[in-house]
Amino acid sequence: MNDPTSYPVNGILDLHVFNPRDAADVTREYVQACHEKGIYRVRVIHGKGRSVLRARIRKVLESHPLVDSIQNPADRSGWGAVIALLRSGPKPA
Repeated sequence: MNDPTSYPVNGILDLHVFNPRDAADVTREYVQACHEKGIYRVRVIHGKGRSVLRARIRKVLESHPLVDSIQNPADRSGWGAVIALLRSGPKPA
């Protein structure tokens, strides 16, 4: 499944099913889609690997205008995932 338009928007984005070179764009689009659906807590699963994708995704989330903050998950997935807490309300101008 490499088509972000058919990916379920439920607050959990598993980047394993996408090409790593598309991960940043997919993450940006998914955050937007979640916000539009009123989902304000998004788990992005980037995997453990060598932390290259982890760093890229954290940078994308830290600079996204809809993301209020990011945090590590409290469960065992902490190394391979990140939680983005989105701003509620309309998209900032």
